[in-house]
Amino acid sequence: MPRPKGQLRLGAFFNPTGHHVASWRHPEAQADAGINFKHYAEIAQTAERAKFDMVFLADNVCVREANMEALSRSAQYIANFEPITLISALAAVTSRIGLTCTASTSYNEPFHVARKFASIDHISGGRAGWNLVTSGMAAEAYNFGRDAHYGHAERYKRANEFAEVVTALWDSWDDDAFPRDKESGLFFKPEGMHHLNHKGQHFKVRGPLNIPRPPQGRPVIVQAGTSDDGMDVAARFAEVIFSANLTMDTCQTYFKEVKTRAQDKFGRNPDHLKVMPGLSCYVGRTEAEAKEKYDYQNSLMHPIVAREILSTVLGGVDLTPYDFDGPLPDNLPMSNSSQSTFKYVTDLAKKDGLSMRQIAQVVAGARAKLVMVGTPESLADRMEQWYVEEAADGFNIMPPYLPGGLDDFVTMVIPELQRRGLFRTEYTGRTLRDHLGLPRPPSRYAARSDAAAE
Repeated sequence: MPRPKGQLRLGAFFNPTGHHVASWRHPEAQADAGINFKHYAEIAQTAERAKFDMVFLADNVCVREANMEALSRSAQYIANFEPITLISALAAVTSRIGLTCTASTSYNEPFHVARKFASIDHISGGRAGWNLVTSGMAAEAYNFGRDAHYGHAERYKRANEFAEVVTALWDSWDDDAFPRDKESGLFFKPEGMHHLNHKGQHFKVRGPLNIPRPPQGRPVIVQAGTSDDGMDVAARFAEVIFSANLTMDTCQTYFKEVKTRAQDKFGRNPDHLKVMPGLSCYVGRTEAEAKEKYDYQNSLMHPIVAREILSTVLGGVDLTPYDFDGPLPDNLPMSNSSQSTFKYVTDLAKKDGLSMRQIAQVVAGARAKLVMVGTPESLADRMEQWYVEEAADGFNIMPPYLPGGLDDFVTMVIPELQRRGLFRTEYTGRTLRDHLGLPRPPSRYAARSDAAAE
């Protein structure tokens, strides 16, 4: 039975010039967008005026390895700000929108991540979110003293322990641990400080964290894994799940499975997980105008780049020996990065009989995420359907090019969603948890004290 109509959650997922692989070639694009803070400030403020729940920034800790002829024609993850630094700066030029970015559990330490996101939560007044990733590129390993990336299973074992430590460190101090009483001379209550003393397979962390408990209790945790190991991490820790499902039926299956797993395996309230698929929109006043924008953006994509992006999505498989207008080769080795995306792409190519060039245009144009092309009314129809039929709690909007792709969504789609009662017309809270309808978690130590008192 379809659920009643409710309020969509919307993230604004920003790549510097947009998510289409050729977005940097669009006439509107800021060619230096990756290191242009004015550009980021303006698009973040546009999203805030439209009442988006959050800004979302991804990251890699390397320059992608690729054929140089292709790499030199791409702007994605080549020359960008470090995202934690960037959202700290955006906190100073925004006041309500959430600020979420990526930090890898493979190439960071839990104490650093806990401290940085707690700091941003304080600086922003409770608007921080951590996108937990395990990293997916072999080249990232080479920058951190390793000769190879962690294997898939090991990455997720490390991620589980990493998240355990980070969430525990955020509870290092009770909410009332700092009276800062000048008259008595008491700066903090000794009983309000908690050492973690964690000793695990991957980490040994004493604690406590040297910053008070974050305003949100814990910054919101975002996660995007859709493999079985990734879903376990999401079901256990995530409060926003950035899914990569490209069809409503596959997203419905994922939506149900991850929420059921959260409840049955980890004892969580499934309503405290917000499933938000990535969505790239081309909007026009007519269907023809929207299609024209879509076709124009695709026309800017160089075929060498399209082939290389497809290769990357498939885990770095060398596709150059094969006819680009022929089918995907059979028996490709399974990727060690995103196994779910690998399966989707190979299954779609076989099901629809797509050539490598055709499937490359599908995945390269939107970075293997959902694309909708149409009028404000037709896009709102589909978004509403995904919500009502329990395929999504909202969407992480991925403008194909910036700033125009965001402006189109804000000026045309947002008013239509608001007209239907599907999206807020004003913020009703101050924190990212408020926007998402998530409770502020109690400290684990407060919960133990309450239990002991009973």
